[in-house]
Amino acid sequence: MHAYPARVMSLSVVVVMVCLWLSAGEVLARKYELTRNNIQNPADIDGTQVSLYGVKLGDSEVDAIEKLINQRIPGVRAEQEGVFIMLWDQSNPTGSMAGVELRDGKVTLIYINNRFAYKTRGIFRRVLTAQSAEEIRELLGPEDWGDVNVMGAMLHYERQGFTVNYLGRDINVVFELP
Repeated sequence: MHAYPARVMSLSVVVVMVCLWLSAGEVLARKYELTRNNIQNPADIDGTQVSLYGVKLGDSEVDAIEKLINQRIPGVRAEQEGVFIMLWDQSNPTGSMAGVELRDGKVTLIYINNRFAYKTRGIFRRVLTAQSAEEIRELLGPEDWGDVNVMGAMLHYERQGFTVNYLGRDINVVFELP
């Protein structure tokens, strides 16, 4: 049996550690996929790590177009209008149900609304089907700041990187870069 020099062993350990670090990064990046992961604890939500069909805040415009428009998403029609890529439910195309905003060549905003509730997992499904602003507060906790009036409520969860707009039957969740 041959003895390996210390350099080869050290290099092997470094390669293994880098591979583990990279694979852990991929798992963390997928942790907040709105259509797949079941997040129930509001403290675990980080708006900068949320993804919509694999598109995250800060991703390039090219990646967003590739993932949302060029790759066919079953049951979803995608189209680009101006600075937005909007996703429509093919079976009920009354309005966009989700989308992204593109500015300066990158994704700067992700939005979902109550028409997207059936595709969303975890706490956001419950937020998008809430019957009142109070119910949203019970789910997510108190907002950092907000505005409530006769038309509805705008609840800003600034530390977590998102805003909930409650307008009766219409509910929107917006994730933005800080």
